[in-house]
Amino acid sequence: MSELSDPPNMDPKEVSEPLRLALGDRYLTYALSTIMHRALPDARDGLKPVHRRILYAMRELRLASDGGFRKSAKISGDVMGNYHPHGDAAIYDAMARLAQDFNVRYPLVDGQGNFGNIDGDNPAASRYTEARMTAVAEAMLDGLTENAVDFRENYDGTLTEPVVLPAQFPNLLANGSSGIAVGMATNIPPHNIAELCDACIHLIKTPDARDDTLLNYVPGPDFPTGGVIVEPPENIASAYRTGKGGFRLRCRWVVEDLGRGLWQIVITEIPYQVQKSKLIEKIADLIQTKKIPILGDVRDESAEDVRMIIEPRSKNVDPDVLMGMLFRNSDLEVRFSLNMNVLIDGLTPKVCSMKEVLRAFLDHRREVLQRRSIHRVEKIDHRLEVLEGFIVAFLNLDRVIDIIRYDDDPKAALMREDWGLDHVRARDEADYVSPAPATEPSLSEVQVDAILNMRLRSLRRLEELELLREQSALMEERAGLEDLLESDALQWNSITDQLRETKKQFGKDWHGGARRTTFAEAGEVEDVPIEAMIDREPITVVCSQMGWIRAMTGHIDLNRELKFKDGDGPRFIFHAETTDRLLAFGSNGRFYTVSASNLPGGRGMGEPLRLIVDLPNEAQIVALFIHQQGRKLLVASSAGDGFVVPEDDVIAQTRSGKQVLNVRGDVSARVCRPVSGDSVATVGENRKVLVFGLDELPEMGRGKGVRLQKYKDGGLSDATTYDSAQGLNWLDPAGRTRTEVDLAEWSGKRASAGRMAPRGFPRDNKFN
Repeated sequence: MSELSDPPNMDPKEVSEPLRLALGDRYLTYALSTIMHRALPDARDGLKPVHRRILYAMRELRLASDGGFRKSAKISGDVMGNYHPHGDAAIYDAMARLAQDFNVRYPLVDGQGNFGNIDGDNPAASRYTEARMTAVAEAMLDGLTENAVDFRENYDGTLTEPVVLPAQFPNLLANGSSGIAVGMATNIPPHNIAELCDACIHLIKTPDARDDTLLNYVPGPDFPTGGVIVEPPENIASAYRTGKGGFRLRCRWVVEDLGRGLWQIVITEIPYQVQKSKLIEKIADLIQTKKIPILGDVRDESAEDVRMIIEPRSKNVDPDVLMGMLFRNSDLEVRFSLNMNVLIDGLTPKVCSMKEVLRAFLDHRREVLQRRSIHRVEKIDHRLEVLEGFIVAFLNLDRVIDIIRYDDDPKAALMREDWGLDHVRARDEADYVSPAPATEPSLSEVQVDAILNMRLRSLRRLEELELLREQSALMEERAGLEDLLESDALQWNSITDQLRETKKQFGKDWHGGARRTTFAEAGEVEDVPIEAMIDREPITVVCSQMGWIRAMTGHIDLNRELKFKDGDGPRFIFHAETTDRLLAFGSNGRFYTVSASNLPGGRGMGEPLRLIVDLPNEAQIVALFIHQQGRKLLVASSAGDGFVVPEDDVIAQTRSGKQVLNVRGDVSARVCRPVSGDSVATVGENRKVLVFGLDELPEMGRGKGVRLQKYKDGGLSDATTYDSAQGLNWLDPAGRTRTEVDLAEWSGKRASAGRMAPRGFPRDNKFN
């Protein structure tokens, strides 16, 4: 035996191949199955296999839009058993979605019972609900019995199912679709049928029409839940031209006057695919966290229609400002992505423009028209053959009766008989004009069967005249169909007439045909000053030595004795207003921003500032003051380094604050004072004072700074700025204010050592 021959015990049915190739082939098969049979819709009828099978099964159950309902369990069971071998729960979910008028622009299923709601509640179990088709679904199935589309065997080969539905309108765009496959996805918004029909008619008249021209007929999506599209027109045009893009969609709202200057906002339409219950929870969370201070309350008063109430915190709030902040922070404004990835001819995935999708639908409608016309011609030919046999029978009625009455095999005898003029009955020419005899002397099997199955009461003379008129009408119809099949222009004219009829049926006069989504300009949502959000009221801010902060109502006496926790005492106390923003400077060199309106009330001891902002436990509060726009600050560290920073640049947007003065190791931030005047005075822990010009300090946004004063031992104790013409002030040991104008003895260059403080300088080495 050769070394290259197969092992003697190897089963010929077993195939050995590398694992990488085996996994690759099998995963590719799975991916193709997912793409074609689950995720991507067919461009011709806009349906996935499960939806197509649901509609076909309902048609087989004779669940017409004007008929009775059947249990949903029966429908999903038939779909699963006959066409779709997957879980009944998945089938029922797909069917339930087709019945939800808040999810599907033109529902294909008419549901009876609980099929879910816009709050996100699930439908009832299939045994509790009933369903039938809608008129829209019947339009999708129209022509199915006339050989309009191909049929294929079902999964077990016992039945057949349509490969695609005839579809009177472009359902892919009318109802939209979404799905995720392997390596690709699709997301198509719903549109208005009447607008789509107009676009199709224009495309028939002008096959080379530009994509942008179609926007004159289809300006954008038409969502079942309404809303307002605020996407710029150029972005919409680009999305439809490329097949990828998005649409900004907002809720629809009005201001309701409550009298006496009070008002509230009523939201009547929410964005598509936003669950109302979760939306209200999100807005309530914004109120709880005070992210939108001007927002007072939200409640749901919805019944059959959506009615959400938004209450402002104050009647002085601008409604546009409030809604602008809600658009930014909630799902009252969403972005619906467009990814028009569909199966062209049911086989090839492709990202299509709107024109390509409409063209695929029109080509499908033309094929359906041709197939239905050919099918009708075949039916007419069959009927004409039968009518010809009937006419021969009427002309030779006595002979036919004799054969049927006396012959043992009337069928064979009728087919053998020579039906010439010899057997024509004599008639009164005044009453009846006999037609020309049949060109074929013998009858076909089809004609004989029809004659044998004919009722006796059909042997009336009137019936014979009706047959002649029917024959003439069918011949005329057949000639028209032949002309139609031979002329492209007549075919497109017929499709145009069908589209006009569909538009009339499901257009604006239909109960759900009018456009629901409108268009508007978004406008800029600017940062709103805090003054516009909150009622302006006086408060007194109190912060203790241990960092407990509170806001007393009104402007109280700053020398008034206040209560603090044991071992704690006053540190900062000043008058403010609820519209103010407070800046806290920590020894870690970070600035923290606190809204005065968010401070705890003054009934108790307040709350630790560390809980309001993320101030580390090892950091201390160096300064706390009211923010003033345009002002500048002097910041310095214990090492004697510092600089000037614009106060507008230290505003923090988050709880974690904003790093301004860089400090490392044992160095900490020590000074933060507003800048005023033209000179800087510093004093070290060695009680040496140095005075120099303010112009020697740089203005920075962040950094370590430059050296203010030189020290051999210790560091900076305090620093301030002053006007050299008015002099430098401090409190002497007796508590009296002392002003020194002549400070030439302590003046020098920045980073000098300085000289000992003047007589009477405070013992704590602090200015002011």
